[in-house]
Amino acid sequence: MKPVPSTTLHDERARRPTARPRGAPTRRPRTDWRAWGAFALLAGPLLIGVGLFKYVAIGWSFLLSLSEARGTIALGHWVGLDNYRALLSDAVFRTSLVQILLFTLFIVPVTFAASLGLALLVHRIRRGRALLRTAFLIPAAVSYVAASLVWKMCLFNGLPAGIANTVGGWFGMSAVPWLQTTSPPLYWVVLVTLRLWLQVGFYMVLFLAGLQGIPKEIHEAAALDGATGLRLLRRITLPMLRNTSVAVLMLQFIAAFQAFDEFYNLFNSGLSGAATAPVRTPLVYLYDTAMGAQNYGLGSAGAFVLTALIVGVTLLQGRVTGFGKGEE
Repeated sequence: MKPVPSTTLHDERARRPTARPRGAPTRRPRTDWRAWGAFALLAGPLLIGVGLFKYVAIGWSFLLSLSEARGTIALGHWVGLDNYRALLSDAVFRTSLVQILLFTLFIVPVTFAASLGLALLVHRIRRGRALLRTAFLIPAAVSYVAASLVWKMCLFNGLPAGIANTVGGWFGMSAVPWLQTTSPPLYWVVLVTLRLWLQVGFYMVLFLAGLQGIPKEIHEAAALDGATGLRLLRRITLPMLRNTSVAVLMLQFIAAFQAFDEFYNLFNSGLSGAATAPVRTPLVYLYDTAMGAQNYGLGSAGAFVLTALIVGVTLLQGRVTGFGKGEE
């Protein structure tokens, strides 16, 4: 047997971990102050900006909602919950809540069905899928203000030369002032088509991502078992899109309750603002209250009421759909 050199034994002993004596204090790792300094230098401005312009602003707005703040954002006379009572007793604000609820109950299912159907059609296309996906996604990058002005001044301007009235004239329809007609309420056609054009492409991309995540083997096995067409969609595709569908519904509910730009810009009539609009969302009401009447206390109270409503609806939806629970 070949003897082991003494240098090799010495190296083996050096590499063995030395046993720490019982009761000896543990050594803490050295703090890398250079890494902490780099982190502070890079993330410090961002954290300061977020803390100052977001969380401090939210806290200050909550204090304003509990005080009499008219014409100033400085804290005035402390009134407690009087702003909340005045807001909830205001018939105009309650009407705006009812209108946004009805709008949400209509626009969410329509947008969901349109985006899902469009995603299913695009997913079946083999060539040109990327081009179609980009074409449908482009409207999501358009400003709501710009799109509202295009809808108001070009498509549904109420003139005989307007695009909507021109197309209607081909079928024997007379020129219609879309935004001014309240019986029947044709302004809803303008609002719904505008929101669909802006949002369907974005949610279509989310559904496309979910469809591409479904293994092809599952569809092939279902096809061998005779599942085709609507049966395949109902039994395989839709259950596999459950998490995507719940996320899309949650985003659509939040976006519907936060509707502001299209309602304000479509019905804005110069100095009168949107006060004479046939339909006003809560955000439009709060904007007129805070920026028009300069009642920042009441406007801040309304912002927190609307936030509580959105959070409550979101939690209720998550409870009903089981969002966030693990798969059983």
